[in-house]
Amino acid sequence: MFLIILFKSLIIGALVGVGVGAGAARMFHAPTVQGMGAFRTLGELNSCEGDPASHFSFGLGFFFNAWASSVAAGAFTQDVDHRIIPNWGAAALMLKNRNLAETLHNPRKMAIACGIIGMIVVTFLNTTASAVPAALQVTAVKVLVPAANILVNTVMPVIFWLAAIEAGRRSGFWGTIFGGLAQLIMGNAVPGLVLGILIGKGVEESGWNNVTKIMMTVIILLFVLSGFFRGFDIKLLQSFTLGVPVWLDSIHNALSGK
Repeated sequence: MFLIILFKSLIIGALVGVGVGAGAARMFHAPTVQGMGAFRTLGELNSCEGDPASHFSFGLGFFFNAWASSVAAGAFTQDVDHRIIPNWGAAALMLKNRNLAETLHNPRKMAIACGIIGMIVVTFLNTTASAVPAALQVTAVKVLVPAANILVNTVMPVIFWLAAIEAGRRSGFWGTIFGGLAQLIMGNAVPGLVLGILIGKGVEESGWNNVTKIMMTVIILLFVLSGFFRGFDIKLLQSFTLGVPVWLDSIHNALSGK
């Protein structure tokens, strides 16, 4: 059984690492080249500013969270492919060369480095999780999972909010507004804070041109649609003890298939 887990983990880790590494690197070449990755991955890689120690420590902070989740619940968190593998792959490449164009922005090198890192990380997480007794897993679920939830839902939004404020007056302003809206609508302020930083830095560098106006329109549309499909509009009316219009309730029921 151990050899089967080991063999499959090496294959899965390599495939995930290659895809994540190449996809993250290609995002730096958009829109000339189509990228494949998450906004948060791009922002977090940039926040380390090409320092291998920062990339490694950033990934390490989420590694323990991912390890706790794999041991306790038997499942990986999104941090494995969003944060750990790309940051550790970047750190490995930058140990000898800090030229971003030749390391972090190079899809081929990132694919190779992250493929190797992915094999190591996925294999370690799977083998250690399979070796933990079932009784210990029950204890881990009760202790480690709540701690991981506090990290994701409380600590991370605060860190991103402080980063938005530090990035400048405009980034802090829009980050606070969008972060607050994201917390109310989505339950996590991080997406809104990232969008606020993006808008703030865009306006700071190029003003309110066509690009920033389109971005703002898309972000507002994103919040409106997200709030509508999550039923935030109905909850908002109910929180003010106001009646929900029949036509609005009918629209929600029709879209939800009720």
